[in-house]
This record gives sequence, structure tokens and C-alpha cells, in this order.
Amino acid sequence: MKDGIVIIPTYNEIENIEIIIRAVFSLPKKFHVLIVDDNSPDGTSNKVIELQQEFSDGLFLETRKEKSGLGTAYVHGFKWALQHDYEYIFEMDADFSHNPADLEKLYNDCNTGKAGMAIGSRYVTGVNVVNWPLNRVLMSYFASMYVRFITGMKIHDATAGFICYRREVLETIDLDKIKFTGYAFQIEMKYRTFINKFKITEVPIIFTDRTKGESKMSNAIIKEAIFGVIMLRVRKIFNRL
Repeated sequence: MKDGIVIIPTYNEIENIEIIIRAVFSLPKKFHVLIVDDNSPDGTSNKVIELQQEFSDGLFLETRKEKSGLGTAYVHGFKWALQHDYEYIFEMDADFSHNPADLEKLYNDCNTGKAGMAIGSRYVTGVNVVNWPLNRVLMSYFASMYVRFITGMKIHDATAGFICYRREVLETIDLDKIKFTGYAFQIEMKYRTFINKFKITEVPIIFTDRTKGESKMSNAIIKEAIFGVIMLRVRKIFNRL
């Protein structure tokens, strides 16, 4: 069984991709990296191919035909990681909003702390967000309160996208049934982990908004999260999850 792999979905991340890959490979703890690129027109995948010559043992690339959403990119990556026998599987953004140095903290919670899911949490010790406008901080914070109220999960950062999974969690969840793609995807993965009774922990991190490239946030993603939470709860009540 292989140890840990960091899945990084990308679309037009040419400004960030090389430095984020080098940051992960420079860590004392060694992780492999899987880039899932949605056929970025800016040449993101070409840069990854170039870097594979330097990091031939641990850098992998899956290129999809078109932009199909964050959730489907992660599901693609999860299936790849399971097929290639990784024990610890991570989600991380390409834009340095998640600090690669925190990967080991998440790893330790799953490895020595026996968590099934370790979340890099912006809100477990207050509000640890840098460079976000106040309205976005409030939207994200109160979204997590809303999720807790609807689902019953005792998670402070329900929309977090910096996560470590133990292999058995992703093997238990039917990945083909994952419905959502944006923030709602992150909520759905936590909820499915929760209802399967795996231990979930939150590791405090400092989240820094991207300084390069463009955010993928949209009104459609926000709307999906609001109504998706209710849909998840209703489907659970009727045993349709």
C-alpha cells in the first residue's frame, strides 16, 4: 500500500501550478501529487508534463476533455488514487489558499489520530481567513452554521476543501452517487462520511485567498450549496443516500 497522494484539480492555473507542485515536493514529509486538469487552454497540463521529468516518481497527471466541475474532478482523482493503492488521499487547491505545510497536520490526524476524515478548518478556533472581503467571510461562516443546523454534523467548516481521507472512507462511499460539484460537493462528502460513522476531526489552518489567477466561485455554486444541503437531508430521511 502506498502512503499519501495530494489531488489538485486545475483549470487555468498556469500562474500557480509550478510553485504549488514544488512546494509540496519540498516538504519534509513526502507526498505524491495528482493533477486533474480540465483541459486548461492556458497550458497548465503542459507545464505539469514538463515537471514530470523532474518529479518522475511522484507527479501524475490526468487530463479531462472539458471543464466539468470541482466535484467530478475530485471523484475522478479519488478513483485513480484508490486504483493505485494509496492509503491517505488529500484534497487541496492549486492557488495557495491552502498552505502545503499543513498537509502533515491533516496526515497525522488520519494516521496517528485514526480519523477517517481530517478537515483543514478555517473556523474551528475562530475565523482564520486572510484577504477575503467581509461579505464573503460572513457568507462562508454562516453557511457552515446552516449546514450544522440542517444536517446535525458538528463541523465548524462544512464547505472546507482542504481534506485528508483514509482510504476506507472513500471505499465505503459510493462515489458514483455523488451529485454535487461546488461547495455542495464538499458538504456532501462530509455528510456521507458522517452518516457512515467515521471519525471526523478539524485541524485549525489559516486560509489565504488566492493572489494569482481567477476564482471559480459563481452564483450557481452558491445556490447549489444552499438547496443541496436540504436535498441531502431529505434523501437521508427517506433512506435514499
